[in-house]
Amino acid sequence: MAELRDDMTPFEAVTYFFDTVADVVEMDPATRAVLAGTYREIRVQIPLRRDDGSVETVYGYRVQHNGARGPYKGGVRYHPSASLDETRALAALMTWKTALVDVPFGGAKGGIQVDPTTLSKPELERLTRRFMSQVSYIVGPHRDIMAPDVNTNAQTMAWMMDAYGQRAGHTPAVVTGKPVELGGSLGRDAATGRGVVIVLDEVIRDAGQSPGDLTMAIQGFGNVGSWTARLAAESGYRVVAVSDVKGGTFSERGLDVEQLIGHQRQTGSVVEFPGAEPLDNAALLELDVDVLVPAALGEVITSANADRIRARTVVEAANHPVTPAASQTLGERGVTVVPDILANAGGVTVSYFEWTQNIQQFSWDEQRVNGELARHMTTAYRKVRDYAQGSGCDLRHAAFAIAVQRVANAAHLRGYV
Repeated sequence: MAELRDDMTPFEAVTYFFDTVADVVEMDPATRAVLAGTYREIRVQIPLRRDDGSVETVYGYRVQHNGARGPYKGGVRYHPSASLDETRALAALMTWKTALVDVPFGGAKGGIQVDPTTLSKPELERLTRRFMSQVSYIVGPHRDIMAPDVNTNAQTMAWMMDAYGQRAGHTPAVVTGKPVELGGSLGRDAATGRGVVIVLDEVIRDAGQSPGDLTMAIQGFGNVGSWTARLAAESGYRVVAVSDVKGGTFSERGLDVEQLIGHQRQTGSVVEFPGAEPLDNAALLELDVDVLVPAALGEVITSANADRIRARTVVEAANHPVTPAASQTLGERGVTVVPDILANAGGVTVSYFEWTQNIQQFSWDEQRVNGELARHMTTAYRKVRDYAQGSGCDLRHAAFAIAVQRVANAAHLRGYV
């Protein structure tokens, strides 16, 4: 097993948790080698023609980690820090996530190393279509299904679907997270945030607590963070602080989330929300709250600040927001950490429902989508909880143990190893 360090690369950090579980279950070396690595990795060059006629060269990635349980599945992010190693890590997390919530997918991830805030809408469209054309021979509704991630959305998926369709014919199931008008699923926008709240409700119920007694801080106010805030507030949690890339806002008596969402739409940020105090992202993480929800980018809780986290429950709405070293520190301090492969799996679960609807050419109503999501998330949490209690481990190791063993079993049955 790798040495526990805070300067691990993202893929080393994710593999650390896998290695820990592989040691416990005494996985044979051949299976371990297959599951620890990636099946396919590609980097594509994308000449992007800007609106002024100039051409800028950017690079995109698609990593397919493991497909033993079904087609590869994973989002595509547009971000300056997108890299091959980060994409590997996120692809691996998708393999374990889909296995944990028991949807028939493998794991993949994509990224383009670009700052989308510097691009016009026509430039974003050209970038998206070119990327899809570059990777189209390794994706497909039964091969690899893309979805939105950081800085991508339903419009991005619509362009991808159309670009793929120009080669293969109308194929809505090649991407999920599409507009409803193009075969997207009702309930998909809220799905990740709804899954976070569903799992959190189970955690606090097991602890003998109720939402009305608990305060919450959320770092990140994009799709996941804003829906988490909205649904948590509806459930009775007192959301006292939120933040985005420009800063944060705090109110001890609780924020009016609906008004805050309106403020963000008008101003482009949560900062300077009337009646609230300003704070930065680092300060938000260290607030004296009951529940902390990191819902932005990865590795925001490290060994440098883990001993200053005062929340008693950390729910990983983002992917890999807590480093292995920080996770160990939080565990030693008695902090309950709900791992990302469980907490934020609502998105891929409803993506599975969308893919199913596309394949069947039959749409579900939102009540059915939300009901099936609650069933999947609740079942997954209870299996993780029971495994943790029976094995004397934390929720993260229990979640990885269940997921890894499911993937290993599928790999053996298919004859991969």
